[in-house]
Amino acid sequence: MARKERPLTVHHLNQLLLVCSLVLLFAVVAVRISSRSGLPTLLVYLGIGVAIGQDGIGDVQFNNAALTQVIGYAALVVILAEGGLGTKWKEIRPALPAASSLALVGIAVSVSVTASAAHYLIGLEWRQALIIGAVVSSTDAAAVFSVLRKIPLPARVTGVLEAESGFNDAPVVILVVAFCAAGPVEHWYELLGEITLELAIGAAVGIAVGWLGSYGLRHVALPASGLYPIAVMAIAVAAYAAGALTHGSGFLAVYLAAMFLGNAKLPHWPATRGFAEGLGWIAQIGMFVLLGLLVTPHDMGDDIVPALIIGLVLTVVARPLSVVTGLLPFRIPWQEQALMSWAGLRGAVPIILATIPMVSGIEGSRRIFNIVFVLVVAYTLVQGPTLPWLARKLHLGETTGAADLGIESAPLERLRGHLLSVAIPEGSRMHGVEVGELRLPAGSAVTLVVRDETSFVPLPTTVLRRGDELLVVATDQVRDAAEKRLRAVGHGGKLAGWLGTDGPGTHRRTGH
Repeated sequence: MARKERPLTVHHLNQLLLVCSLVLLFAVVAVRISSRSGLPTLLVYLGIGVAIGQDGIGDVQFNNAALTQVIGYAALVVILAEGGLGTKWKEIRPALPAASSLALVGIAVSVSVTASAAHYLIGLEWRQALIIGAVVSSTDAAAVFSVLRKIPLPARVTGVLEAESGFNDAPVVILVVAFCAAGPVEHWYELLGEITLELAIGAAVGIAVGWLGSYGLRHVALPASGLYPIAVMAIAVAAYAAGALTHGSGFLAVYLAAMFLGNAKLPHWPATRGFAEGLGWIAQIGMFVLLGLLVTPHDMGDDIVPALIIGLVLTVVARPLSVVTGLLPFRIPWQEQALMSWAGLRGAVPIILATIPMVSGIEGSRRIFNIVFVLVVAYTLVQGPTLPWLARKLHLGETTGAADLGIESAPLERLRGHLLSVAIPEGSRMHGVEVGELRLPAGSAVTLVVRDETSFVPLPTTVLRRGDELLVVATDQVRDAAEKRLRAVGHGGKLAGWLGTDGPGTHRRTGH
């Protein structure tokens, strides 16, 4: 006799909202705890999912791998978009060749070594071994920088690690899908050609969507400032959809599009950045809690030792070898290569990709998922807390340079101008500079200074201090030049124009 379905009522919806809000609040509080302990927050969220799952206190029965994969993909799109928006082009541009090599050559080395270990040491069939090798070869930017965010690193190290994590998702997804497809892969060069084509299409779509989106947002004033964050995220998600529909890499497309948007000096940028960070946190929390629910802890006992063995080979052999091989054409010091080798943290992507063989019905797919889950948790516990210590031991925890200004722009459409809100941080060399010494281009001026919660109209002789907030009005024609000059003074002080830190001809070109 069929079971009668109970209709969903408002009372059920209220209960669901209460549970979701409590889980979210607990996860937010747990972020503070994990940040003090040095552990990546992904472990906290996974723990919450396991705790309320079928072997935990919540006894929630959940085994829908297909739904987890769909939600996981959606969360990854948001996470990659947030990561791309926060990527500084000036830091990542010099690292692009090394990061691209590491994301392609390094992936090939890592998959080969890890799959061989899974086959010969654990005894897995070659298809299962190759799937595991591909799944765990993708690094996770959120896991890496949640640990390293308190330690400033050289721009080259952060640029390579961040770009690698944004680039290597795409080839890994293609490899996992290919290994899970019916029948063997006949020719390896066909797979290589498919990866190259999908990456090329994804890159082209991402660049095109990002450029068009940034151009539109810079030249069309929206009626409310709250619409800009929504528009930015919508453009980034559209890049993923366009890339996927054109048979390209949607993950690479969304990352590149978001990177273009993040470096386009869009209006209301701090609000947009904060909105994206909030969505990124929600995506991470929801995704990891769901992955924790999918785990069945009492079935994982036989997979712990194999996971530790595969993880050991991955950590001390495959990852260092992939870093050395991928960075061979580049002159990168061994200290930086050592940190990059140890910083290959696994996070959301491997666990989500481990659901692909489950959905495809691959034999032993549950074991693959369990091995990947244990590997990610165990080696994140080992690598996460030790990354800051290793960075200090390698003398990579100190950088020099003035802090960048925080500049927010709001368009004044009817007045054909822009209002720039400038925050002077602690390390800025604008401290001690007089307003007149800013030498802003004609058509722009400092109209208000906010200091110690008091606002006043400055004189040309007013000395600026760290912690001040300035309101600068600029016409459309000189808006970019004014912001460029402000950033130059922030980095080079009042002599920026003579020290070469100003842009070429910025002041002279706009002073007519």
